[in-house]
Amino acid sequence: MVKAVGKVYIIGAGCGNIDLLTLKGKRCIEEADCIVYDRLIDPKVLDLAKNGAEKIYLGKGNTEGGLIQDEINKTLAKKALEGKIVARVKGGDPFVFGRGGEEIEEIVKYSIPFEIVPGISSSIAVPEYAGIPVTHRGLSKSFHVFTGHTAENGEWHDFKTIGKLEGTLVFLMGIKNLDKIKDDLIKNGKDPKTPIAIIEKGTSDNQRVTTGTLEDILEKAKDRKIVPPAITIIGEVVKMRDTFKWFEEQELSGKSILVTRDKKQASKFSEKVRIKGAKVRELPFIEIEDIYNFNEENLKEYKVLLFNSTNGVRSFMENLKDMRSLGNLKIGVVGKKTEELLKEYKIIPDFRPEKYLGSELAKETLKYSKDGDKILLVTSDISPADVDIWTKEYNRKFEKLEVYKTKKVIYKKDEVIKKIEDIKYIPFLSSSTVEAFHESIDGDIKLLEDKKIVSIGPVTTKTLEKLGYKVSLEAKVFDVEGVISIIGDDKNV
Repeated sequence: MVKAVGKVYIIGAGCGNIDLLTLKGKRCIEEADCIVYDRLIDPKVLDLAKNGAEKIYLGKGNTEGGLIQDEINKTLAKKALEGKIVARVKGGDPFVFGRGGEEIEEIVKYSIPFEIVPGISSSIAVPEYAGIPVTHRGLSKSFHVFTGHTAENGEWHDFKTIGKLEGTLVFLMGIKNLDKIKDDLIKNGKDPKTPIAIIEKGTSDNQRVTTGTLEDILEKAKDRKIVPPAITIIGEVVKMRDTFKWFEEQELSGKSILVTRDKKQASKFSEKVRIKGAKVRELPFIEIEDIYNFNEENLKEYKVLLFNSTNGVRSFMENLKDMRSLGNLKIGVVGKKTEELLKEYKIIPDFRPEKYLGSELAKETLKYSKDGDKILLVTSDISPADVDIWTKEYNRKFEKLEVYKTKKVIYKKDEVIKKIEDIKYIPFLSSSTVEAFHESIDGDIKLLEDKKIVSIGPVTTKTLEKLGYKVSLEAKVFDVEGVISIIGDDKNV
């Protein structure tokens, strides 16, 4: 039996930021059996792939040279002929110096079906992220996009014509030839005072913008050690940057944060700070694992059910077999996020203390129970909550139900050092995370002399200080939003 031919999606993934991937691009990547990608895509794009999808990296330091492009072309055809759905994922747009046409020319030789998924080109998106419009009333009625490379036969652009153009000039991948571009433009009539901007790693958390004029940009580029990938914008529109810049003006712009929380929730925390402009690195120091083992029939013995974390809510509710078993219980929670998650399960808690502390939660139960009543606290295997003390203090029978366990993740010291080298803020959301971090760096606190330690609250702060750490910031509200807020408010970077 002849195997059915697959299909190839030629996908533009935008430029360096997953937010700029189109909905169709996302759908095609999720469908694909094989993903062939380059170095210019946001690595998070690969996380969209389904389980078991083959991932093939075929990147190149520049877009010149035919050997690797020939390999890409043949790989697309080979995988599709194996019957696979192939996503060819490339930065920017496939037809804006993306060599998508060459790839299609190869696969049509074998009658392989294909679709082209447009992508947001760096020629417009990167200037926009730098606050530079490629056209603007009164300044530029047109824009012109060029490759910054010479052709394979060594031919160069017709700068006699380009020098006379009045619109905005955009050169992609032109850092290597910046001197030639500058010299040829001036030689062919461009005013040496013409504004110019070079944008490195545009739309990413490492975006850097250098502005100047044709006559001084080369010196500035050398001083700032500008490296690819970068694009060059030339024209009066560059002057609008001071008014239009926004990417560097976000709540957390210019702040670098290491996300240390558990693996399951690290991406959510990262996303929250990333969309506010922060540079984010992830290194989860704990893992959360469900250990739910409880006979729901026993719930009828209790008067109050307490949750002191979102992890407790999630584990308990995901394993609960019959929602009706909660019918006789008053329910209390610590923290706004714990309450919000419980509401997602269609349960509105009866109470939530103002202070985000387990001891305050226990005290609040007095309003919903009487002497001798049994109260169940849903928590983790390492919860510091002392139910014996609460039992004596409030004349109720407090008990723990451990529904998840926290496992430390220990890294090699060198791995941690590498991860934090360009990081300023290191937030800790639990004592167990602090302990795993401390073990990973072999207690070498001197590594953090130029860092800012951020604590979610008093309990975590106590653990940090016990181990010798200086806490720079402590959240005023003891949850993730409180941590993000206190970092955002910090002006002493």
